[in-house]
Amino acid sequence: RKLAQSVKGHAAILGTKIKTTRDLAAFANGVAIRYLDFNDTYLSKEPAHPSDNISACLSVAEAFNKSGKDLITAIALAYEVQCRLCDAASLRARGWDHVAYGAFSATLAAAKLMDLSIEKTIHALGLAGVANIALRQTRVGELSMWKGCAFANAARNAVFAANLARLGMTGPAPIFEGEKGFMKLVSGPFELERLGGKKRLFKIPDTYIKFYPAEYHSQSAIEAVLHLRKEIAGQGFSPADDIKSIEIKTFDAAYEIIGSGREKWNPKNRETADHSLPYCAAVALADGEVGLTQFSEKRLKDKKLHGLIQKVRVVNDEALSRQYPKAMPSLITIVDKDGRQFSKKVEYPKGHPKNPMTDKEVEEKFKRLAEKNMPAKDMNRLFNMLWKLEDVKDLRKILFWEL
Repeated sequence: RKLAQSVKGHAAILGTKIKTTRDLAAFANGVAIRYLDFNDTYLSKEPAHPSDNISACLSVAEAFNKSGKDLITAIALAYEVQCRLCDAASLRARGWDHVAYGAFSATLAAAKLMDLSIEKTIHALGLAGVANIALRQTRVGELSMWKGCAFANAARNAVFAANLARLGMTGPAPIFEGEKGFMKLVSGPFELERLGGKKRLFKIPDTYIKFYPAEYHSQSAIEAVLHLRKEIAGQGFSPADDIKSIEIKTFDAAYEIIGSGREKWNPKNRETADHSLPYCAAVALADGEVGLTQFSEKRLKDKKLHGLIQKVRVVNDEALSRQYPKAMPSLITIVDKDGRQFSKKVEYPKGHPKNPMTDKEVEEKFKRLAEKNMPAKDMNRLFNMLWKLEDVKDLRKILFWEL
């Protein structure tokens, strides 16, 4: 945000009355969207967080005086492209990060909002694609702040690429099928399914809104642990003393991304903790909730909590792996100090398309995050506009407010 505030422009930095350049607004707002790991997910051959695209859409839509309906169209396009790419081929399996797909989806959304011609849109895709191949190193080992910034950077570069193409710069082509193109060096060959529209369903309903601020593969385990805690916890309940073991049976993607590696049992920062299945399960059992407080620096340093984390065992279960990604199965078994066993399986955590959040629950999530900085009357005004976004003519009414 400090970087974006240092440059004047035509796009709002959310939560301020400051405007910056289109690309830096996409970056600053993209970090805000993603950093708490509390936005959304799409799971397929490649996982993604499609709402990361929204920062690019917001900055360009505002700068080019677009309507709420225009913004919705661009967001739908970005979701559709990124999700279809995720369906087509895995990047993670080849050592690349999912945000490489985001460079294409965000660029197409920006190009749409800039009303670029087909020719200029192709150039924008070439410029964005050739310069935004991200390494998976972002999400392995002890994680850094960049984990929550990687897509924001792709969004920034997408807006920049679209701007360059708008002003006449050409880009390398063909970016996908070329001799040294994306398919040859990054993704491998793939076929992209036809996009939604004209009686073909869109992908947005297949995305998952997070109910807890943690990596999505942890959501079912967290929900199961919180359910079991209600059975186990009595007066004077002390998880560190009363619990003998916690076993988490999960699927291969969860095991690989958040359930293996020594750092997952000793996270030193929130980025690693919210991507640690042992930590998320232990703190859910200890606190009876998983919110932003559970990833505070003070909580991360709690010795009793770390002792409980060491009692967690994560198992990569073949049967559960066969259910993924259609389901998100986790089977939790907790054994107390008296040898009693408590088990719970969750397949579709809250926020999953088969167990969706209600509109009211989405509003409540927003309120929990914003209530310390935004008066209730301002939140209600914002809700009234957002639920009728297609009727909003001036996006500045939504974007240009100060916390």
